[in-house]
Amino acid sequence: MKKLILGGFVALFLGCNSSKVIAQHKDQDDTNIAKKVETLLSKMTLDEKIAEMTQDAPANDRLGIPFMKYGEALHGLWLVLDYYGNTTVYPQAVASASTWEPELIKKMASQTALEARALGVTHCYSPNLDVYAGDARYGRVEESYGEDPYLVSRMGVAFIQGLQGTGDEQFDENHVIATAKHFVGYPENRRGINGGFSDMSERRLREVYLPSFEAAVKEAQVGSVMPGHQDFNGVPCHMNTWLLKDILRDELGFDGFIVSDNNDVGRIETMHFISETRTKAAILGLKAGVDMDLVIGKNVELATYHANVLKDTIMKDPSLMPYIDKATSRILTAKYKLGLFDTEPKEIDEETVNAGREEHREFALEIAEKSIIMLKNDNNLLPLDLSNIKSLAVIGPNAHEERPKKGTYKLLGGYSGLPPYYVSVLDGLKKKVGDKVKINYAKGCDIDSFSKEDFPEAISAAKNSDAVVLVVGSSHKTCGEGGDRSDLDLYGVQNELVEAIYKTGKPVIVVLINGRPLSINYIAENIPSVLETWYGGMRAGDAVANVIFGDVNPGGKLTMSFPRSVGQVPVTYLERPDFIGSGKGQYRFNDKSPLFPFGYGLSYTTFKYGTPKIESATINADGSTTVSVEVTNTGKREGDEVVQMYVRDDFASVGRYLKMLKGFERISLKPGETKTVTFKLGFDELNVLNQEMKKVVEPGTFTISVGASSLDKDLQKVTLNVK
Repeated sequence: MKKLILGGFVALFLGCNSSKVIAQHKDQDDTNIAKKVETLLSKMTLDEKIAEMTQDAPANDRLGIPFMKYGEALHGLWLVLDYYGNTTVYPQAVASASTWEPELIKKMASQTALEARALGVTHCYSPNLDVYAGDARYGRVEESYGEDPYLVSRMGVAFIQGLQGTGDEQFDENHVIATAKHFVGYPENRRGINGGFSDMSERRLREVYLPSFEAAVKEAQVGSVMPGHQDFNGVPCHMNTWLLKDILRDELGFDGFIVSDNNDVGRIETMHFISETRTKAAILGLKAGVDMDLVIGKNVELATYHANVLKDTIMKDPSLMPYIDKATSRILTAKYKLGLFDTEPKEIDEETVNAGREEHREFALEIAEKSIIMLKNDNNLLPLDLSNIKSLAVIGPNAHEERPKKGTYKLLGGYSGLPPYYVSVLDGLKKKVGDKVKINYAKGCDIDSFSKEDFPEAISAAKNSDAVVLVVGSSHKTCGEGGDRSDLDLYGVQNELVEAIYKTGKPVIVVLINGRPLSINYIAENIPSVLETWYGGMRAGDAVANVIFGDVNPGGKLTMSFPRSVGQVPVTYLERPDFIGSGKGQYRFNDKSPLFPFGYGLSYTTFKYGTPKIESATINADGSTTVSVEVTNTGKREGDEVVQMYVRDDFASVGRYLKMLKGFERISLKPGETKTVTFKLGFDELNVLNQEMKKVVEPGTFTISVGASSLDKDLQKVTLNVK
């Protein structure tokens, strides 16, 4: 039986009631840590310092420096090179964000941190703070929280606070270090290809891509940052001093450590062809501020090579030594903050350890339920009445997945750990109906196949049933990192399967399990009920069944616009004015609007919005006010509504987006109940990046829009005057 020696941990901070006392303790502790780091650094050899800068370096026995074990934590813990632990797998990031409830993400991350500590992991490569740019060809769309910088910021801060802890609990024995990635502008490439170069104005960088990282640093005090694979305006991120030093450290105030993305220091030579040798690449990364080199898997030998060439270079050029000392000190500081020096190692048996907890798995179900978005429900086909149907067809390549013999499930999304079980839609529906309804299951086709040989069985199952649940979409075979595509239709023969089942005349409910927005025009036009469930985690099937039969009222909203075709991308609500009303600002012969817009989602009940009311209709540029709106549940079922606030500076000194999300709140309402939702309007909500690239609030009128989605028809508007 294989044993792993892993570090145990203790709390760093004492419990305090006063934030002032907490701050004093933190300052004192930081001072003590700085002294310890300085002392330890003075005892280290050059070899030992460079070893600290390599992620896979073992513990330093001579000086008692512990190893900082790493893993992924995007939607539950995944140990990069191992699959043991029975970790909880929550809904993928795109699904979690669809809840529009940051506190859920914070709780998920805090549970993930507990499971990480149980397996000795103290440094996690999450969250992904990339703002999705509206190009769903890019396979890593599923890892993003959405297309809006404010939404991504709120979700990112919540995740980091959950993973790292806050106040006196930060980095204690129940929390770990988070890594904000990929700094910065990673999804902004011309072909939708992972790692493609980013070329953009400083304005776009600051308005769209930087806010989530600024919030991560300034609000959540993220402990680590990972640069992107790509070059940014011609300079690879891993050697981009302007990004890593001038902006990240000097402007934003980041004081943690920077870890490379996998082998990206070496890629300065092998991918970007900037340096002629690995040695020069190492120096470029070092000088730009990359503190730790991540090289995993089959490339581990390159890490050793990196260490050797770096050592030789430093010995020939001692002027580089301060860079080594600075990087090493940042890594040691992180280890001290985590308490890794404070306890003896403990043994963990990888064959019997169970990092997950039942309460975590139940919470994974809650998030999955709240993440489901109802895109369509003609004639109120949903929810199904269990007493009115005797048979139900469950069809489609994503309806079921058996436990894999190797790796993890394909329907969990990228960077997924291996849970003790996965509840498919078929599993969930079978549990829900028991022996009351006959389930007729047929796969129909494979997700990545063009064979129709199983169509007859699927058509027969549909004809012999009272209703059909048809589960299509994508999987880790057709989406995720490295899963970039040149079109956005359902892959293979899935769309033909949908047509064949629809033509049986049976009531059809399409359940989408996917990682990217898809051009599902046939489904949108013909299928009466459509649920977007994304990758719903290990309890996905239970959540879907609960929604289909009405135990849960869907309340999720889209965080990504759906395109009508691949030719429409990038499609996002973040648009600037064009030839409105002239007939020019449109596609000829095609609709310019998204198939389903940002912020959109239906419910089994209905909601009515009152007219927004501004506390003070006129304020000074340095002042603030609030806008409030009454929301009433006018239907017969309890339900959740996501109230959204958008702001537009009507006439500014620079071009602006037509509207930008600046506030949101998910509320639950009983039938007939009314609640008032209030949003702040101040500098953060009203500022514009002027021609000097400074954030200012300019005098003039602002249109404040409040409602159920980003569509103008779903918004109530009111005007604010700023003097």
